[in-house]
Amino acid sequence: MKYSKLFGKTSKTDPKDEVSVNAKLLMRGGFIRKEVAGVYNFLPLGLIVLTKIANIVREEMNNAGGQEILLTALQNKSNWQKTGRWDSFDALFKVESRYEAEYALGPTHEEVLVPLVKQLISSYKDLPLSLYQIQTKFRDEPRAKSGILRGREFLMKDLYSFHSDEGDFDKYYKVMKKTYREVFKRCGLDAIETKAGGGSFSKFSHEYQVIAEAGEDEIIYCPGGDFSENVEITEVKEGKECDLGHGPLKKVKVIEVGNIFPLKTRFSEAFDLTFKDKNGKDQLVVMGCYGIGISRLMGTIVEVHHDERGIIWPESVAPFQVHLVGLDLENPDVKDHAEKVYAELQKEKIEVLFDDRENTSAGEKFADCDLIGIPYRVVISKKTEDKLEIKKRSEKEIKFITLPELIKITASN
Repeated sequence: MKYSKLFGKTSKTDPKDEVSVNAKLLMRGGFIRKEVAGVYNFLPLGLIVLTKIANIVREEMNNAGGQEILLTALQNKSNWQKTGRWDSFDALFKVESRYEAEYALGPTHEEVLVPLVKQLISSYKDLPLSLYQIQTKFRDEPRAKSGILRGREFLMKDLYSFHSDEGDFDKYYKVMKKTYREVFKRCGLDAIETKAGGGSFSKFSHEYQVIAEAGEDEIIYCPGGDFSENVEITEVKEGKECDLGHGPLKKVKVIEVGNIFPLKTRFSEAFDLTFKDKNGKDQLVVMGCYGIGISRLMGTIVEVHHDERGIIWPESVAPFQVHLVGLDLENPDVKDHAEKVYAELQKEKIEVLFDDRENTSAGEKFADCDLIGIPYRVVISKKTEDKLEIKKRSEKEIKFITLPELIKITASN
C-alpha cells in the first residue's frame, strides 16, 4: 500500500471529545473515526488490525473444536420474553418496525442460538457441540467514553457449548481456559485469568484481565500467577501474603478482554432444549458461554503497547510489517531504488506501507511512523545509498542492512 493512496491520514492533534488513549491514538493514526458516542468507523488500517485479531481468535476457536456460524443481529422479541430478558436486560436496544413489530438488536445470542440448536439436535450422539460467531453486537451502554474499550456497537466473538452433563462441560471449560490464554498471548497481551461472580447463571465465572490504567475493573492478584479474583467478589485484602510464598497480593486496575462462564440449563429450560440419553430418556442440555471482545481487544493492545509518540503494535496484529519511508524522492535514483524495494517486498508477500510522499519532511514522515506503530521502519535516502536503514518501533538502535537481510528478518516474523 502506498501512503499517498491510503484512505485515512494521520493527524497532529488529539480529537477534542476523546479522553482515552486508545481513541486518541487510533483516530490520530488514521485507524478509526467516530460516528456518534460509542460508535466508530474502521478505516483500512483499522480494519486490517481488527481482521488480524479476529483471525487469531478464529484459528484458536477452530483448534478447540468450534464451528463458525453467523446469527442474526435483529432478534425475535418473543424469545427474549421467554427468557424474561426483554424487560430485565438494561442495555438492550429495542427496534420497532413500521409494521408494528418489535425486535431486539442483538447484544448476545442465547435467544437466537438455543431455539436454532433445538431444531437440529435430538440425541446424545449429537453432543458435545460448540458453535461460535464473530459478529457486531449492540448494547445501550450508559458510559460510552472509553473509545473502543466500551462501545454501543462493537465486534465480538461468542462461543456457546452444549453438553450432555456437567462432567463433559467441565472438561471443555478447561480446554477453553487454555485456548483463551493462547489467544491473548498471540495478541501480545499478558491476560490474567481471574475468578469472578457468575451472576444469575452460576456461582462463578472466569474473566481475562489485562493490567492497564484505563481499566474500569480492579482485581486482587498474585504476581506469581497462582491467585486472582475480581474485587467485587473477593474477601481477600490487598497486601495479604500469598499462600505459596510469592509475597503480598496486589490490587490493580484492569481491562476485561474476555470471559467464560457456565450457563448450566438456564436457557435449555427456557426453550425446552433436550436430548435423548442412551436410555431414551429426555435430558436438559448443559451449556457454557465464552466471549471475547474483538474491537475491545484492539483498544486494549493500544492502551498497553504505546509510548509518548504513538502506537507500538505487536507483530502478530500490526497493519503492516514494514513502514518503508522514502526520503529525497525528488532524486530519480533514490525514487527508483525505493520503488524497486517496495516491489520486491510485495513480491515476497511482506506486508509493506510505502510512504511515497514527495515534498514532505523527514521529521513529519518519522513522526507518522511512530504514530502508526508498524514494527519495522525502513528508510531509503541519498544517505543510505544501496543499503537500507532499519529501526524497530520498540527499539532505539538503527542499523544498515541489505534488501535480502530485510526480507529474511521480516519474512521470519
